[in-house]
Amino acid sequence: MDEVTRFGGIVLLVSAAFLVAVLSNRLSERLRVPAAAFFLLAAAVASDIWPGLHEALSIQHVERIAVVALVVILFDGGMRVGWQRSRESAVPIVSLGLVGTFATAGLMTLPAHFLLDFSWETSALLGAALAPTDPAVMFSVFGRKEIGGRTGTILEGESGANDPVGIALMLAAVSLAQADSTSVAGAVGEFFLELGLGVVFGVVGAYVLLLLVRRIVLPNPALYPLRTLAFAGAIYGAATVAHGSGFLAVYIAGILIGDADIPAKRGIERFHTSLASLAEIVVFVALGLTIDLTALGENNRWLDGLILAVVLAFVVRPLAVGPLLIPTHLSNGERLFVMWSGLKGAVPILLASFAVLGGVENADRIYGIVFVVVAFSVALQGASIPYAAARLGVPMRTGPPRGS
Repeated sequence: MDEVTRFGGIVLLVSAAFLVAVLSNRLSERLRVPAAAFFLLAAAVASDIWPGLHEALSIQHVERIAVVALVVILFDGGMRVGWQRSRESAVPIVSLGLVGTFATAGLMTLPAHFLLDFSWETSALLGAALAPTDPAVMFSVFGRKEIGGRTGTILEGESGANDPVGIALMLAAVSLAQADSTSVAGAVGEFFLELGLGVVFGVVGAYVLLLLVRRIVLPNPALYPLRTLAFAGAIYGAATVAHGSGFLAVYIAGILIGDADIPAKRGIERFHTSLASLAEIVVFVALGLTIDLTALGENNRWLDGLILAVVLAFVVRPLAVGPLLIPTHLSNGERLFVMWSGLKGAVPILLASFAVLGGVENADRIYGIVFVVVAFSVALQGASIPYAAARLGVPMRTGPPRGS
């Protein structure tokens, strides 16, 4: 009976957490702060108050949770953007996702080295970890808000496209930083191989999924969303086993089926949007539980993170993406809005966990600094998005729920 009682308590706590997660979306809309900020900071505080929570999950467990959550989020994000919207803004999305990620990583290496006195190797790891924007936060902020013109499409497309690039870049950086590191040429070759295979698996996976959905009728409409979810996982797994970017494959597959005419499409969209919202909360809670707030005071990690967050938001992001936005024919206000709206989130913390799992030098310090940068970006930048849109003349209005 004791085991039954203990498990009942666990079910109660988890169910209560899910209920709070659902209600938090309403609170988030009122306070104009992304729900992710509440859960990331609340989990970090809870792990300090109850140390057992911090010890319940290892970095490896959290990394796996984040991977699964990101698969769900990227697939839903790809369907949100769709092929039509992404094709119209393909040039800025690809340039920001690829060139912008490299530029941000390279530029962030400089303040990490000269301002924080990190070695070039550690600075490069920090730059790679902080380079990508985060789809979970971006889709959460823009969830029911429609932005006029191509601005919203560019930001959402960038956040999905630069994650696979950032992940491949971080894995290459960690490989080079390890004692038995591969050559630079080998790491570069592996990077482009991952992206290339990710594109192939994404296109082929979307084609096969559309064939199955259109030709095989299921007995219950409720099974259609489960089939797409299972296939998204299969696409990620197949691409990863083949040493490709599973994240890129899932995102591309989502884009290609986003505008397709398939049975039970509205139910599929509602299911994946709801699941992605839950996945966002779960991953932020899991990541928050791994942070020791007391340890952030050691060696002024919180101050290091705050310095990098300010430099990233006000200097590096504009320098990295500003020139890439010149050919887009956006207004000056729209360009400034894109520069300001490069929000960081779960993905940078996931990338920092790769450094910890890889056993590289200063990995724990990197992880703590990245958490501070993410907290700053989610809580302050995320809350300022509606205000920035209004000040910069970017139309933003609340639309109906997706799939309604």
